[in-house]
Amino acid sequence: MSSSSDTSLPRGMLFDMDGTLTEPMLDFPRIKSEMGIGQRPILEALAEMDERRRAEAQAILHRHEEAAARCSVLNPGCRDLLDDLITRGINTALITRNSRVSVETVLQRHALSISVLVSREDAVPKPDPAPLRLACQRLGIAEAEAWMVGDGQYDVEAGNAAGIRTVWVSLGRVRNFDAHPWREVRDLHELRQMLAVQH
Repeated sequence: MSSSSDTSLPRGMLFDMDGTLTEPMLDFPRIKSEMGIGQRPILEALAEMDERRRAEAQAILHRHEEAAARCSVLNPGCRDLLDDLITRGINTALITRNSRVSVETVLQRHALSISVLVSREDAVPKPDPAPLRLACQRLGIAEAEAWMVGDGQYDVEAGNAAGIRTVWVSLGRVRNFDAHPWREVRDLHELRQMLAVQH
């Protein structure tokens, strides 16, 4: 998938937000119920709505996202990991299906420094590879020089589609999807350990 050595450090680290850098924030079953979309993915369901219904559903989604962002909690090891990346000169990007407003709320709440933000307003959302490619472009690196780190199926699928080495954060779960990550770690502490032995 990548021509880079498996032991090489990336030049850029692309992160998912909800569940990866932060503890899972959003109650997706509740949001979907309020929006009346069944079990369908939220953004894909929104895209197929007429203008009036989409505006109503987006208001529900924004309300949940902003409330969750204001109460967000960082996953253990997040701040130490980001500090390590700064020390190593590895630039970072945040790639999320969330709104830019909610992302900025999280970053401000926790005083996190991320080089590039790619939210759903910027590109077709994951699992499409477009937002990952856009992040690499904005970081000034090739896809082969990046790692995509996320806790979800869409993170792995998008990374694989973009030709980016993908690290799945399991959070103790068994992987229940077909896409295969390049590496698997339990949490951000384990990712820090993984970086420490790369060169």
